[in-house]
Amino acid sequence: MLIKIGHRGAAGYEPENTIAAFRRAIKLGADAIEVDVHLCKSGEVVAIHDDTVGRTTGGEGFVAMKTLAELRLLDAGRGEKIPTLEEVLDSVDKKATVFIELKGAGTAGPVSEIIRKYILEKGSPADVFWVLSFNRQELREFNKINTGGYGTRIKTGVAVTDIPPKYVELCVELGAQAIILSFEFVTKEFVDSAHTKGLKVFAWTVNEPDDIKKIKALGVDGILSDFPDRL
Repeated sequence: MLIKIGHRGAAGYEPENTIAAFRRAIKLGADAIEVDVHLCKSGEVVAIHDDTVGRTTGGEGFVAMKTLAELRLLDAGRGEKIPTLEEVLDSVDKKATVFIELKGAGTAGPVSEIIRKYILEKGSPADVFWVLSFNRQELREFNKINTGGYGTRIKTGVAVTDIPPKYVELCVELGAQAIILSFEFVTKEFVDSAHTKGLKVFAWTVNEPDDIKKIKALGVDGILSDFPDRL
């Protein structure tokens, strides 16, 4: 069954990685939302894609050099603020699976602790979480600590642009159960091969109806889209 994933929430309709975007994605029927995270100077895990604030807020500077209080002063679009990961999880409130993409350095440990808290203290099922990353070091670090405290292992995925020549070995090395790649590189042969190795395939970012139809026909397990209602 295809998983419909709201990319950065419903980024085609609301400011990306904001509470409004995540709530909109769920309202539009997304099975899951994808959120990008960085660490800010005061130690909180915040939802923002870039390592700088300029593109999404019009502010200046690196996320890692700003405290949460300083980030709160910025407008992430239409009056929305940059949320913490906890605020994102609270807004989703178990209504959807959450794909957490480790964007910034040092995010693996704090994200693991937040997931542990939500499973053990707030009753979130472990299977509603996926942890993804292009950053192989962060994914390695997450999987070092992804062995206890949850009652089960959290599912992880390695994000890539195109298909690595030794993608199976890469997933095994990183302890990943899925590979997430740009939809332009997805082929039927690749999807079938990945499935025979027990790996799931997620395609990003698929927005146009013709592309969505094509990628669905290839048998992927999930699609990330800025317009989750189109899925």
